[in-house]
Amino acid sequence: MSAFKARHSITPTLAVVLVGDNPASVVYVRRKQEGASSVGMQARDVHLPASTSQQELIATVRRLSEDRSVHGILVQLPLPEGLDEYAAIDAIEPMKDVDGLHPVNMGLLVEGRQRYVPATPAGCEELLVRSGYPCDGRHVVVVGRSDIVGKPVSLLLMQKRRGANATVTVCHSRTSNLVEITRQADILIAAIGKPRFITADMVKEGVVVIDVGINEIAAPERKRGYRLVGDVDFDGVAKKAAAITPVPGGVGPMTIAMLLKNTLTAVRLQVEGER
Repeated sequence: MSAFKARHSITPTLAVVLVGDNPASVVYVRRKQEGASSVGMQARDVHLPASTSQQELIATVRRLSEDRSVHGILVQLPLPEGLDEYAAIDAIEPMKDVDGLHPVNMGLLVEGRQRYVPATPAGCEELLVRSGYPCDGRHVVVVGRSDIVGKPVSLLLMQKRRGANATVTVCHSRTSNLVEITRQADILIAAIGKPRFITADMVKEGVVVIDVGINEIAAPERKRGYRLVGDVDFDGVAKKAAAITPVPGGVGPMTIAMLLKNTLTAVRLQVEGER
């Protein structure tokens, strides 16, 4: 980062578009902005009211896409009801789509020629590799098929390259023999959006668990009235797992790190071109 800034006298700039005041989204955006500032990037806050129309949102995204001082753009999801997230993502210039969700970037991921991998899947892979649990030759079971996590992480980990090379099975809410499949997992990635959905009886001894879920459950004893839990029953599954990520504090920091990595890649591509 410092070498790039010294070489080009350019400060990488990430614009985060937030529509409305969803409490969880506000927290996520603040953490992304704090992360960017901590590594010497500029974080531009583009906060739009919940009443923003589809046309106004797209116009904002296109304006940022055309702004040469902005190198990365992220539209915080979910959007308020009535707004089309696909249209908003499609409006991002693909070279600035640092969340990797534009059809062009997703298509490159399908082909194994990724430019920007969606941040959470990239964080999952990085966490596994750096923790000594690479996916090579292992059976990875992904529970959840979202465009943000389930689909891209399955595409990423099945690729023919070091650190990936997994046999990947994707399960979801309509999988009839779900428990039978999750018990086969060497590595289980939970991203189904249901609190404590994965229980100890659904995994085998020695499994490695990545819990992507962030769910609010009632906690009257707490000042805010709720607490955050993952898609995995942590206390039960941890007794059988070789390794397991907590919620919060597990995948979240990795997601931010990968987003910043994508932003640095984006500014390099825009300034220095392909190498």
